Amino acid sequence: MSSRRRLTRADEAVQLLEARGDSEYGGEAVTQREHALQCALLAEQEHASPELIVAALLHDLGHMLHELADDAPDQGIDDRHEHSAAAALQALFPPEVTEPIRLHVAAKRYLCAVDPDYLAQLSQPSIVSLELQGGPMTSDEANAFAASPHADDAVRLRRWDDTAKAPGLPTPPLSHFAAYVKQSARPRRDEHM
Repeated sequence: MSSRRRLTRADEAVQLLEARGDSEYGGEAVTQREHALQCALLAEQEHASPELIVAALLHDLGHMLHELADDAPDQGIDDRHEHSAAAALQALFPPEVTEPIRLHVAAKRYLCAVDPDYLAQLSQPSIVSLELQGGPMTSDEANAFAASPHADDAVRLRRWDDTAKAPGLPTPPLSHFAAYVKQSARPRRDEHM
């Protein structure tokens, strides 16, 4: 895969979403930024913690950390965006932010395994990516996922992710959610000097 960008400050994640957010969101009728803002809004409306709101905002940041084509899944390429986003954000945020991000694809696979109606609710692009991501979990995988300390938050994030695809839906601007980013970020080392 091509080069990945390293983030050194929490606000760089918001800047990256601002700079690269106009790209297509995987065959859906919204951009990456629109999807992120809708997802964060859904989290906020459900009174999620600030950390989970940030996870909702930044969960797909991994799509913006590489130079693959927007239609990479159609070409049979899984960019493993959940892992690259979590890795890029790990030094900047606590696990309450990064673990739901890392697990949000696994949550899709989990829901396909345990909820008979879930698969039918997925958009066509999400079904395509599901196959690249391993398909529905086995029973053992689902049990292991459910035992994870961040599984519940990952499932909540997944459900917002699946819903946050409404063209033209009004949302607050990125600056509104930047306050959650600042609040949830780990203190920088140079701030203690």
